[in-house]
Amino acid sequence: MSDFLGYQGKRVIVSGCFSGMGEATARILLDLGAEVHGFDYKDCALPLASFTRLDLRDEAAIDSAVAGLSGKFDALFNCAGLPNIAPVLDIMKVNFLAARKMTQAITPLLKEGSAVASIASTAGAGWPMRLETHKALASTPDFASGLKWCEENIGEIWEGYAFGKEALIVWTMMEACHLIKKGIRLNCTLPGPTQTPMMPDFEKAAPKSVIDGITQPINRYATPEEQARPMIFLNSEAASYINGVPLLVDGGFTGGSATGQIDMSFMSVFQEEA
Repeated sequence: MSDFLGYQGKRVIVSGCFSGMGEATARILLDLGAEVHGFDYKDCALPLASFTRLDLRDEAAIDSAVAGLSGKFDALFNCAGLPNIAPVLDIMKVNFLAARKMTQAITPLLKEGSAVASIASTAGAGWPMRLETHKALASTPDFASGLKWCEENIGEIWEGYAFGKEALIVWTMMEACHLIKKGIRLNCTLPGPTQTPMMPDFEKAAPKSVIDGITQPINRYATPEEQARPMIFLNSEAASYINGVPLLVDGGFTGGSATGQIDMSFMSVFQEEA
């Protein structure tokens, strides 16, 4: 496995390594022989090569954290995120603006042939219906201008979590066309419901019937490790021709619903609320 993925001796960065999918990603990368550098707002217990505490809502904190790194790197994993119960602008800062900012800040440190993978969500699957809106947000050049766009379009981003994940997906597809010219691939994963420390927050915000419905047809939550491994694959040498891809990791829900094989009656709760 380690030879196939090629992480032995590679230098990687995991943003959001304290818990959940990010912790699983960092832990598996260590097992694969990588030198792992981590960022998060809480201390990470893993034996990382370096760790920096930072608040991803703060652009200056991101710049400071990246300035503390030295040398060249082979991969960046954007794993940090806020749940849908957080304030909407905080969600946009962490789930989209910070992931974009981190990628932009780390790009000069990435070797040719390196890769970046971010965690989006199946909650962002509605991006095609708002493509032009997301292209406008993605076209803002930096954290500050992106935040200004969000503040001026609060009626568009009111969903917070779903909109932020849609934004990350669209930006990934757009930016991948530019980063590849520098020899850097960019992809994201779209996890389905996963048993992480954030899951209780999602369960508070949505009826259990809805969350259970989205687990079809596999009918269980993913583990953090089941979400970490696809990200690790995307950033590996084994995926050297995969670029600009939003990879579904949802146990078959999207495929099943698109082909009419999923019982979608759980969605009636939203029709009743309307």
